[in-house]
Parts: sequence; structure tokens; C-alpha cells
Amino acid sequence: MPGIVGMHNHLFYVGRPNLTAEWKAEPPVLLPQMTFSAPRLYLAGGVTTMRTTGSVEPFADLNLKKAIDAGKLPGPHIDVTAPYLEGATSYYIQMPRLKDAEDARQSVAFWADRGATSFKAYMNITRDELKAALEEAHKRGLRVTGHLCSVTYPEAAELGIDDLEHGFFVNTQLDPDKTPDTCSESEGAYTLAHMAPGSPEAKNLIDTLVKHHVAITSTLPVIEAWAQPGISTPVRQEILDAMTPEAREDFFIGEHKPESWPAQKYDGATRYKNEAGLEREFVQAGGLLIAGPDPTGAGEVLPGFGDQREIELLVDAGFSPVESIRIATLNGAIYLGRDKWIGSIAVGKNADLVVIKGDPSKQISDVEHVEIVFKDGVGYDSAKLLESVRGRYGQY
Repeated sequence: MPGIVGMHNHLFYVGRPNLTAEWKAEPPVLLPQMTFSAPRLYLAGGVTTMRTTGSVEPFADLNLKKAIDAGKLPGPHIDVTAPYLEGATSYYIQMPRLKDAEDARQSVAFWADRGATSFKAYMNITRDELKAALEEAHKRGLRVTGHLCSVTYPEAAELGIDDLEHGFFVNTQLDPDKTPDTCSESEGAYTLAHMAPGSPEAKNLIDTLVKHHVAITSTLPVIEAWAQPGISTPVRQEILDAMTPEAREDFFIGEHKPESWPAQKYDGATRYKNEAGLEREFVQAGGLLIAGPDPTGAGEVLPGFGDQREIELLVDAGFSPVESIRIATLNGAIYLGRDKWIGSIAVGKNADLVVIKGDPSKQISDVEHVEIVFKDGVGYDSAKLLESVRGRYGQY
């Protein structure tokens, strides 16, 4: 099958110091870089192109891209996203904080000049800051995506955003406590619980997104874990083998979120069902659905393995196996403007191919059985890549 084009991928791990089974941890939450293990895990899983979708060490990411492109290190082609465009406050201490709209414009200009090829707005950005970032990025022919909260999906679409992350999971437009430019308490959980597929609110939102050519990034693996705490899927041994003992411990703690979380007031099964239905309706309406798992260790999602799980969950959501593979491959290439070279198998395209034992077009779980990954015609042994990072994810 074609190489996977991962459109919500990361090169860092979410570390919560001294995390306990009660979900107590000491501040600050940290984002250590996985510059060694993550690229190898992606490539081993069949990912031949990825967007970092938010960077905490942008110079490391830019230099890693150069090293991979030069053949010095194994890994996928990387579309490097600049540091997060975050508002005046943030959950993560390593994220820069914008002061105002001019600061947002300058940030986009600075990182575009240094080689960043995409941008990501984050949860506490204001509408004025987002507007300025969009104007500067579009002036340079670059695109902006967003994991939003302070700005609703309709507001972002009207401003001209190019992509929205996490499907419909973080849209806050119906949240009862939502005020302009401020993140709501449930961070969109209320909206998703009350926006059933086929409802007038859902139809109006999807019509707005399609009209403004806004892509949606499906991130079902992380949503599967976070929306349905305690409902575990079988864990593949290869995933456990890739992690450090500490990361493995956090992995299992992560399956049981505290009931005190604001989002837990709203039934997770309903939200997940609505998410799947809205993604289908968005595609049926002509929207461009792209895919990535948001693999940071948090939410029990790892690089490469998470990308495979995303394809499986798209099938569970109602797409056919071939449709799901297309969403995870060609659709991402279309969004990046690289579909002439990657995303499907055709004469004259890059030889970015995944050799699988089985037939995922008939049995989607076969997508897990990767044997060889070709990137630009060079073959990589998946098992050997996995062995090279055994016990390292969460460390470096």
C-alpha cells in the first residue's frame, strides 16, 4: 500500500513527573524530545511522510529533517511545524505565549524564514492573534491548522484557517460557558455530546467548513483513549516493548482518567459515536478528511503504531478499508500539495511503499503486519527498526 502520510504526528513525549495511579503529578508537565526513537517508530510503522503538527524543539526538528533528507538518519519525510501559536496562558511550560496579534504575525514570519512549512494555533489563542497568523502564513503560501478551544470552529473557518485538529472533538461553539477568546471548562466535550450527526447544528457546521475549504484531521486513537476511560483495547506487545519501564507504567495509568475531570461529565461513548458520525458526514458533504493519531505516549498512543490504529478506527467509524487507507495516505498528500509525488501507487511517483503480510483492503488489521517500508525507493526492515529503539521511547 502507499506510504502513510501522518498529519497529526509529533516528535516529543508527554511527561508528567511522578504520576500516580490517582492521576496526581508534580508540575510542570514536560515535553521531552524523542528525536531518536520517534522517527524510527514512524518509519517502521509505514509512515513515509509526516507533519509534526506543533513543535517544542523547532531547531531540532528542522535539523532532523535535513539529516533524514541527506540520508544520514532513518525516518520519514518531515513537514516541520513551527512552535505552537499559543495565547497568553498554556498548560505546557515549554510553549511560547503570544502577547498580541503583532507578536503572532512576527512569530509566523520568523519561523517561515527559518524553514518551517506549517503552523499550528493552540487552545488559548485569540481571534485577533489567529487572524494575524493566518494572514502572514497565507501571504507566504503556507498553511495553518489548529487545536482550538478559545476560538470556535465556525469562527476559525470564517477567519480562514486551513485545517482543524482532533476531528470535531475540541469544537466549543455550543459550550454554555463559552465566552469570546476564552477556552471553556469542558474544552468542547459539551458541544460534541450535544451535536448529534444529522442535527441542524451539525449540518450548519459542516456546510461552513466545506464552504471555506477547511480540512479536518481525524485523530481517533487519542480520542478512543481519552473519551472512553477504562475501556481498553488489547495492547500489542510491540508497543510495550518500545517503551521505557517508566513510560510503560504511565501508559497503563493513562487508561484510567479521573472522574473529576470536567469532560468526564459528558458520556464518552456518546461523544465518540458522535465524532465518528460527524467525520463520515463531513466526507459525504465533500470535506477533506486527513488523519494522524497524535502520538505522544499520552492517551496510550505511540508513533507508527498509532498511525496504524487510526486506519483501523476509521474502518470502525464506518469507512471501508480502502477509503480508510486513502484518508491516511492520499488525502494527506493532497492537503500538503504533494499528491503528484506521494500518497498513491502510480508510475512516476516516489517509491514510498509499505509491504505488508496480508491484505488490509480485506482485513484491516493486516495493516499492523509491516515487513518492509520503502521511502524514495530505499527499503527499511521494519523489525530491525523496532529492535533499534526497543525500550527507548520515553527516554530519547
